[in-house]
Amino acid sequence: FTDFEFLILDDGSTDGSLAIIQAAAANDLRIRPIVRDNQGLIASLNQLVREARAPLIARMDADDICLPDRFARQIAFLEANPEYGVVGSFIDDIDENDNPWPCHARPYVTSHEEMLARMAFEEPLLCHPSVMYRRDKVLDVGGYHAAFRHCEDLDLWLRLTAVTKLGNLPETLFRYRHYAEQVTRRHITARYIGATVARIAWMERNAGRADPTATLDELPAVDDLDRLFGREGVARAVRYEVTQGVLYSRDGLRDNGFDLVLGHIAEGGANTHEARARLWRTVARLVRFGEFKRAMRLAGMLVRSPRAWH
Repeated sequence: FTDFEFLILDDGSTDGSLAIIQAAAANDLRIRPIVRDNQGLIASLNQLVREARAPLIARMDADDICLPDRFARQIAFLEANPEYGVVGSFIDDIDENDNPWPCHARPYVTSHEEMLARMAFEEPLLCHPSVMYRRDKVLDVGGYHAAFRHCEDLDLWLRLTAVTKLGNLPETLFRYRHYAEQVTRRHITARYIGATVARIAWMERNAGRADPTATLDELPAVDDLDRLFGREGVARAVRYEVTQGVLYSRDGLRDNGFDLVLGHIAEGGANTHEARARLWRTVARLVRFGEFKRAMRLAGMLVRSPRAWH
């Protein structure tokens, strides 16, 4: 499929990207560069959605690889299934040298019904750069929301379930690149927090209540979430959910995720044998990571916390 416009947004690059884009645009009239000062990913995504002239938009990032038949396969699916507004695909995970990247996440599901069953859990739904979606559906729900930095895609998928169906093609059409300094790794705790709040907001909407995150430019601190949602227990639920992911993340245990783990323990998060055993294993993990002071703090808190139920 070759009848497309190719929007490339240069978000204030300081390397040779602009020269490469301009040279490519001079040789291919389908390429339409957008050049401006740095404003960040969410502003870039929303600008690209607004400026796109086609009814279908295929997303991708600069470091990933789109396989040659991706557009044709996704367009054919959306034309044959008008009730679907978003379609992704299976992917190959690669490193910075195009070698296979070991990935232990559960496989993507294909149907909308399977996705709905996963919505409330920390399980993969769609690989954001692999998706093709209907422009009008994304605009109908207000595009990407600024409050959900580092998980803006999950928040969008959850809001889109109110107006359309989402799915994946059961074939590999995209190669997704991983590397050590990836944004999602550097902001792992913020992503866990945002994803948990996005799911809570989704459940609020499904229950017929107002979504207090809809107009926010950024999420408040975890301690302020009860006040934001107008009820007790939200902050506690977020600390619990974030802890389940942070305990196994080197980056999360080194950033403010560690403080959320301590807060979770203070709220009674170590009062079962299973929970205590998992947290003691985290102490050992911190030692392996070279985080000796944090290992001692966690161990001291476990010693002082109430014993497990018998």
